[in-house]
Amino acid sequence: MVESRERGWERLLARWTEAGVLDAESAARIRAFELERAGPTRLRWPMLIALAFGALTLGAGVLLFVSAHWDALSPQARFAVVVLLVAVFHVAGAATERRFPGMATALHAVGTVALGAGIFLAGQIFNLDEHWPGGLLLWAIGAALAWALLGSWPQTALTAILVPAWLSSEWYVATTERWSSNGFRVIACGIFLLALAYFTALNQDPDQDHVILRRTLAWLGGIWLLPAALALAFGTDAYRDAETLSIGLRAVGWMVALGLPLVVAIALRRAAAWPNALATLWVVVLVNLRPVSGDASVYAWWAAGATALAIWGVSESRSERINLGSAIFAATVMTFYFSHVMDKLGRSASLIGLGLLFLAGGSAIERLRRRLVHQARGGAS
Repeated sequence: MVESRERGWERLLARWTEAGVLDAESAARIRAFELERAGPTRLRWPMLIALAFGALTLGAGVLLFVSAHWDALSPQARFAVVVLLVAVFHVAGAATERRFPGMATALHAVGTVALGAGIFLAGQIFNLDEHWPGGLLLWAIGAALAWALLGSWPQTALTAILVPAWLSSEWYVATTERWSSNGFRVIACGIFLLALAYFTALNQDPDQDHVILRRTLAWLGGIWLLPAALALAFGTDAYRDAETLSIGLRAVGWMVALGLPLVVAIALRRAAAWPNALATLWVVVLVNLRPVSGDASVYAWWAAGATALAIWGVSESRSERINLGSAIFAATVMTFYFSHVMDKLGRSASLIGLGLLFLAGGSAIERLRRRLVHQARGGAS
């Protein structure tokens, strides 16, 4: 994230030079000033990869060492090890903060991950047979406190992952004896909308507040959104069981699944969160569309949603939304062909149709995607 933040001015400088706002001499002076000012604190990609890999292997090695000697330790020694696992990484991160901020960030991240292991190991040590999602809640609270104190992007990512994980586990436990496709549908809708809120955290304004937070959430949402969309598609495709959940439990589940992502979007985008509200309505229609209009309408609704995501990207100059919208649209067309067209044709005709779909359809979607990306980046429409 440090590299991304410091490289942002170079992209803007190149854009301004190409547009004629700055001449080459002025651009060279600005570049020399920024490079001199950045000095040795800039992190290159190899260093970032080394830090991430080092943090992962260090944490895995420590946990492997502890697990290998776990049975030989007394309960008191086990608890001491658990406390040390959490404390030593955060203390080491604080000690290296001034000399090597990147190392400090990695060590603090390992410390927060170790907190989760410590919480569940403590439960095992003292044979606590309690409400297990409470462990995720404590872990999420610890990550949120670390984020509030440190403000680093790994703590942001951990908090953004652990809070919905806790809510999902609470819903699973509350409905485990009456679990059905309807219960899964609530989680699928909530996870999809929250991933979309994360993914759209960035807008077209380069001078927005908390840019590291927003970029972290956008990356997390981009990684999360396609699996979440797949889960939502399976959730709406699943057979609707007879409703086994109480009215009150269903109301709470849908209130959190639909309301929490909208609250997050409003906190991130404020008045510009109205497309997220439309996305919430889109999901509500999607989960109720198949029993009313049949399968074809569901595919058309997915295609409409993918198109809306691409248009959203054009309106806010965000090419990643255009790319993801194009991918979802292509996946929708392919799924419709395999599900409703291919089995109605002969073997040769189905293969010919599949080839034409890949060649002609893929080419058309790619040309349109490139045109929309060019338009989003300020080119002529």
